[in-house]
Amino acid sequence: MERTPRPRTGAWPNTPQPRDPLRQSHPFKRQSPASQQKALPQIPTLSTAPTTPSEPLIPTHIIDAPTQRLYATAFWVALCTWRIYDYLGLQESEEQSLWLFMKWVAMDGVFLFALPGLRIPWLEWTSATMTLIFLVHAIADAMLMFRIPIPIMAGFAALWRGLWGAYETAVNEHNVNPESVLFNDSLILGRQVIHILPEGSAIMNPEREAFCIDQTRTEVKLPITINATEPIGMEIVHVDLETQANSTLSISKSQLKHMHKEASRLLTYSDDPDKPKTLYYTVKKPGLYLLSKVVDASNLEVSRKNLAHTVVVPCPRVDFPPIQQDTCRGDVSNVQFEVIGTPPMKVKYRKRINKDTQQTTFENIQPEDFLSPLLKADHNSLVVPRRMDTEWARARKVTVPLSEGLTVAGEWMYAIDEIIDGFGNKVTYSNRDQAEQEKKNAKYTGHNLHQVLHVHERPSVELAGCTPQRPMKVAKGRSASLPVKYGSTGRGPVKNTSYHLEYIFSPQRDMTTSEGHSASPQTKKVSMDSFHQQPQISEPGLYTLTGVSSDFCSGDVLEPASCLLQNPPEPELKISHQNITDQCAGRAIGLVVDLDLTGTPPFEVSYKMVRTGDRHHKMEVETINGLRGQLQLTPREAGQYTYEFDSISDAVYHNQKLPKSLKIEQTVNPSASATFVSERKQTVCIDQAASFQIQLSGEGPFKVDYEIVHNGKRKAQPPLENVAGNTVELPTPVLRDGGEYTVSLVSITDGLGCKEFLKDEAKISVRHQKPKVGFGLIEGRRTINVRDDTQVSLPMRLTGEGPWTVSYIDAEGQQHTAHPRLPNDHVQVAKSGMYELTEVSDSLCPGIVDDAAKGFQVDHIPRPDLRIANEEEYKIKGSDLYRSEVCEGDEDAVDVLFGGAPPWTVSYIESVKPLHGAVAPKNKDIRAAVNRASLRMDTSMAGTHEYKFVKLRDHNYDHSPRHFTPKTIHQTVHSRPSAAFTSPGKTYSFCSVESEGEEVIPVTLHGQPPFALEVEIKHQGTVKPELISWNDIASHSHNIRIPHSRLHLGKSSISLRRVSDARGCSRSLDSTTPRVQISVHDAPTVTSLEERSDYCVGDRLNFALSGVAPFTVLYNWNGQARKAAVASGNTFRRLAEKPGEFVITGLQDSASTCKSSTNITKHIHGMPSVRVSKGKDSYIDIHEGGQAEILFEFGGTPPFEFTYTRSANTEKHGKKAGQLLDMRSEVSDEYAMRIWASEEGTYEVVSIKDAHCSYAKPGVPDVKGSKRKKLGYY
Repeated sequence: MERTPRPRTGAWPNTPQPRDPLRQSHPFKRQSPASQQKALPQIPTLSTAPTTPSEPLIPTHIIDAPTQRLYATAFWVALCTWRIYDYLGLQESEEQSLWLFMKWVAMDGVFLFALPGLRIPWLEWTSATMTLIFLVHAIADAMLMFRIPIPIMAGFAALWRGLWGAYETAVNEHNVNPESVLFNDSLILGRQVIHILPEGSAIMNPEREAFCIDQTRTEVKLPITINATEPIGMEIVHVDLETQANSTLSISKSQLKHMHKEASRLLTYSDDPDKPKTLYYTVKKPGLYLLSKVVDASNLEVSRKNLAHTVVVPCPRVDFPPIQQDTCRGDVSNVQFEVIGTPPMKVKYRKRINKDTQQTTFENIQPEDFLSPLLKADHNSLVVPRRMDTEWARARKVTVPLSEGLTVAGEWMYAIDEIIDGFGNKVTYSNRDQAEQEKKNAKYTGHNLHQVLHVHERPSVELAGCTPQRPMKVAKGRSASLPVKYGSTGRGPVKNTSYHLEYIFSPQRDMTTSEGHSASPQTKKVSMDSFHQQPQISEPGLYTLTGVSSDFCSGDVLEPASCLLQNPPEPELKISHQNITDQCAGRAIGLVVDLDLTGTPPFEVSYKMVRTGDRHHKMEVETINGLRGQLQLTPREAGQYTYEFDSISDAVYHNQKLPKSLKIEQTVNPSASATFVSERKQTVCIDQAASFQIQLSGEGPFKVDYEIVHNGKRKAQPPLENVAGNTVELPTPVLRDGGEYTVSLVSITDGLGCKEFLKDEAKISVRHQKPKVGFGLIEGRRTINVRDDTQVSLPMRLTGEGPWTVSYIDAEGQQHTAHPRLPNDHVQVAKSGMYELTEVSDSLCPGIVDDAAKGFQVDHIPRPDLRIANEEEYKIKGSDLYRSEVCEGDEDAVDVLFGGAPPWTVSYIESVKPLHGAVAPKNKDIRAAVNRASLRMDTSMAGTHEYKFVKLRDHNYDHSPRHFTPKTIHQTVHSRPSAAFTSPGKTYSFCSVESEGEEVIPVTLHGQPPFALEVEIKHQGTVKPELISWNDIASHSHNIRIPHSRLHLGKSSISLRRVSDARGCSRSLDSTTPRVQISVHDAPTVTSLEERSDYCVGDRLNFALSGVAPFTVLYNWNGQARKAAVASGNTFRRLAEKPGEFVITGLQDSASTCKSSTNITKHIHGMPSVRVSKGKDSYIDIHEGGQAEILFEFGGTPPFEFTYTRSANTEKHGKKAGQLLDMRSEVSDEYAMRIWASEEGTYEVVSIKDAHCSYAKPGVPDVKGSKRKKLGYY
């Protein structure tokens, strides 16, 4: 048990640490997740070391702690004084009340929540305390600022009733508590308690729990429940499960005392000897346990209830034996787990294949030919029949194989979740247990909770691109990669592993025509580190793959699996040639060479043409796809040429040098020709000419004929004659039409007169028009109105090809240049005025400006302005305007005029200086759709009002302080006069006839005198009121005298309807204004509200009074004359406290001096009473079948009718009754009655009734239809 901490001097006591929740649960109950059971945590002891309190923010050596508290209190008092000052100056305005409420809530919050930051001793409260204090201040602020009345008297009355009860006046004129009269506990006294002695018993393991022991749970607590006995000794028989040996365990008296002490820590333990309690006996060995003997304090053997034997077995467990973890897809898993425990067992495990998890359960795990009573009994009982044979309860070891096909590659994991033995002992393995195994277990430790298999894909290989029919050809002396294509049973090759290849090889010379391989081929093995590598081969012959395997699995060899490697012969070249002769001059102009090749096509022949006298030459390559080819050599220039063949390449061999003898010499005189050497397509502007440069070859001088084609028409141009050089410029005439032109070379004539036809040509694109620029339209015009603070994008329309260069003049005559890139581009301008375009040119040609669209006009929109209508009627001082005074609540408005573009929005600040207190300024807006708006003046509060216009914006412009001057309107609002009765709600009494000293009704007025007052008189029972007026009231107080002619018998109400003062202001008072009453009375009367004349003690006597309160009631109580005053109301009520006779003799009210005489008599009877067992609590113990006598004694007037109950017994001298078991009613004509009872319980009377009155105990269920005392009068 935790001890109560002792407070330290000068500091608060340490907070006791919370009790471990495990201490509140069953301390000996075995927990189901049974990897291990934690021991009870040690209860922490409280630290007694003193802690250093936090220092104040202001050190105490500067200002001591009491002075700091005084300063904080003084500041709080100052805030309260300021708050009361604001309350006294508060006006009737919701806005002002809300403003002051928010102000004081904020100030209280800052003060209260900043106070703990000073860390002043005794003022360091908790957050909850500070929040409560702040809420109290906030409620006080609301009640003060919103003028909510504080119900002080009602609060004291409620407190009084809550503490001392609601007292009433009794018939003898003193105050009594009705509860003490209505519920008199002395009327029903005594109880009879009958107790039937119980029979003691003891039972082991009443809940039939299962128990097990392992390395983590080395002991178990066997529950033994005892009932109505105090044993001093016990004996327990233990049977060993392995050897069948019996032993007796004796529990001494001291051990039982210790077991009681341990069990008393539980919440279920009771010190009541009559209630059952459970003790726990600790055992540490497996076996069968039987409670054989229990002896109580009287040395008598206690009855034992043996439901069945209790068996403690070793806790079940499961292990995975070690296996080879790497395996291959398609194999069968060799996973198995060993289960050790009491059969039949149940194992739940989960299998995870990559990310897919499956739950599986194996039930009824047991050895072959195993017989056990657990196979037939109800497993929920978790016990066994009463038999001493324990062979079936021993722990057995059963191996469970998990053989299944490994059809998916990846990680296969088997994990044990839980195991349950035949008794229901369950061991659950959490993810934490699995993780601890992985952390500790790199090797097999003998207790594996999970098994992991790594299933690998099987490799496969085949050859790609090489077969015996399509051999792989490699040059002699070179090596090549055997084209192995790797694969697997999954997708693609197996990564992160080596490939081990096996193949056979037969040299080409040993190959046979039928089988391919020789009779004894060579077998070779090679390992590749990854699937990116391939074996290297160089010797010609037949290669065939025979096997493949990875680091873990063997694989398959797919077809094609054979490859034939060949070394083809080296390529060779033979040539023959023939001259090409010009038909006009009969001279050689080139050469035709025939090529004969051997090797593997395709071939590449490298040759060069060397002209005598040239330093440079170009190497040419001719590709030949077959074994024969032809080469035509026609140099363009005349001279002595040598054709040399340098090297040859085929599909296998590359750059094989040819003999130097393979060359041909020839003298060449080529024909004349001409070609364009400059760009073959030009773009020019209209009305311009073009020119091209052409290259000439042959013997000059030359004559060149050409023509120009346009729109399908050919036009021959003057030829170029006597051209001596190799290049010449070819001009064109001025091109006047736009479109496409073609310049064609027709023919060329050399110096020998030989004419050659030409087919070369060039293109000319002539622009159809000149570029042009002009301003576009904005909303159909070349004028625009914009704000003076924005830029304008003036649209430009351009023709031609961009980019363009445009020059324009702005409104001030300055020249600007723009570079638009789009045909519909813009130019940005900001100033107002006319903008004019002057020049334009595009990327190629100069252009023209469109005269009709060369100008654009930009104008600025005027800014908004504000004016007050009829300003001549105001008194003006600068920007301040003073308007005429008005009365509070009168309608008044000001017209505001606007200039600019609608809609307008004007912002103004409305400030009020009230006669009392302060009001926060308000920001308001006026939104106008036309150029005139009305500003309604606020006349709801008296004082000086100011309306300051601070912002103005319209449709085009936002507010600009630089362009707007604020204006202020001032107006004084006078308060309206008010009038009120000096004593509102008072009733002024009058007699039915006139008398001297008649009362007057005082009225208080506020405002500027003289006043005029109008009063309304409404008589009870009439519809139309009467009005009376008083004028020229010169003072602030006035007495109203109601003419007696205006008074009617009964009640009338006087209301103030209208008041006006000298300022011309008036106020109409509505029906909610407090009023006074006038009552004209006759003589008072008294009548009984109930027709009966007989009452019981505790009843109330009610009488109705007619007249004007206060009343004086005259009556006799038991012959003594008394007088009672009724201050208010029309009811006279007294509580019947004692038996006697009550007679009312007279009544007098305050409205008249008349006194009424009467004679109303009431008889009050006493309450009946009953005593059980002489009015005391009597306890009787009886045996089963015995009887006890119960005595009832009555007081009152016979006959008596009473109801008594029998309820369940509680602890001795307990005040609370137990559960109600029975209720009966009896009738007696005598003053005493006896009855016999044989049933156990508490007997007590709950209600009693005699000839006149009845009484029932409070809180008793409906007894004959009533819980109250009064049942009627007989």
